[in-house]
Amino acid sequence: MEELKIFIVEDDPFFGETLKYHLKLNPDFNVLLFGSGKECLNNLHQKPAIICLDFGLPDISGDVLLKRIKEINNTIPVIIISGQEDIEVAVDFLKSGATDYIVKNNHTKDLLWNSILKIKENRSLVQEVEILKEKLEQKFSFEKTIIGQSSTIKNVFSKINKALNNNINVSITGETGTGKEVVANAIHYNSDRKNKPFIAVNMAAIPRELVESEFFGHEKGAFTGANEKKIGKFEQADGGTIFLDEIAELDLNLQSKLLRVLQEREVVRLGGTAKIKFNARLIVATHKDLAQEVKKGNFREDLYYRIIGLPIELPPLRERENDTLLLAKHFIELFVKENKMPAITLSNEAKDKLLKYAFPGNIRELKSVIDLACVMCDGNEISDDDLSFTSINSTDWLLSQEKTLKQYIEEIILYFLKKNNNDVLKTAKKLDIGKSTIYNLLQTKELKK
Repeated sequence: MEELKIFIVEDDPFFGETLKYHLKLNPDFNVLLFGSGKECLNNLHQKPAIICLDFGLPDISGDVLLKRIKEINNTIPVIIISGQEDIEVAVDFLKSGATDYIVKNNHTKDLLWNSILKIKENRSLVQEVEILKEKLEQKFSFEKTIIGQSSTIKNVFSKINKALNNNINVSITGETGTGKEVVANAIHYNSDRKNKPFIAVNMAAIPRELVESEFFGHEKGAFTGANEKKIGKFEQADGGTIFLDEIAELDLNLQSKLLRVLQEREVVRLGGTAKIKFNARLIVATHKDLAQEVKKGNFREDLYYRIIGLPIELPPLRERENDTLLLAKHFIELFVKENKMPAITLSNEAKDKLLKYAFPGNIRELKSVIDLACVMCDGNEISDDDLSFTSINSTDWLLSQEKTLKQYIEEIILYFLKKNNNDVLKTAKKLDIGKSTIYNLLQTKELKK
């Protein structure tokens, strides 16, 4: 336990020693006794956690000494111990910054003990909050959260940096699984709004009939089932950031209401009349091309220009060079740590297989693949056989790669060969090609089984 240094400032030696003895019954309390106000001031460099101060000191009056202490260090809790039971005196001390006021009587020791324990508890909570804040800042430091060294991801870092020192709206685009919410978190928790709420809303997950209630809140009795008042997401985000994920899924009728809210910076709860101001930064995200959605008539043009702000496009994993391996290493380390497993590495064959695959599910798919590989591998190394791509039958990943037709043909043949346990006749029949074509490719080593 942390040692708590306590000053007792008391000119009555017997009473002072009594308090000191009583408090030292707690082994976590380091108690120092001073007989004058001057001694107390001369020892403030020892950084006491709490000062117990007698009101009637001979050299410096309690109110003056309290003021001096607060001028030197305003964070030290000061407990006044006085023979005066005058309520006005107590109130004056509390207004001047005293943490507590205790009257000298038969209960003083117990009251002081309880007061110190309460201060100690509050001190621990404050320290815990500071630690959590520090951890939170580290957690969302985008250089640590967004793993990668490719030129495309460095461009994303540059855009994030531009968003940190202002309140411009941010629109994040990218394929599913590229980490749009991670970027939104990074912007919020590295900005001056980091100590305020970050409210994330997935537009695709909210039933259409509940969107207005979720966004703007409602008053009790606003509709059937509204049994109590509800604060909407925009109110909750006041002072912080509201993140609207999959914004393109918002119904056209509701888009006009959202536009008005963003223009006026105020909401009216359903069933209410009061206009409630809010101050929240807006970050939106979508995997769709919003400009194309505008052209198709699915998204309002005026809302588009209201929310577009600073656009950040997240590259798909297949365009991030060797970031795939950096992310794979990161996910392996996370998995073995969470599951208390020994260290695991990737074989060279596994690395090659990861780099050749296009990951249509992007980072989210990579994590899933790596988690499974950590479970399936024997020993402390992941082999290429341990890597299982569940989306292998999808043409999306295949066509997303820039290859020649010859390379595509070779990969297709190789895939079906493996699927058919290297049965050339069965593969040739399946693909409606001559078996000699496959044999020739194998003999020239253009296909590697």
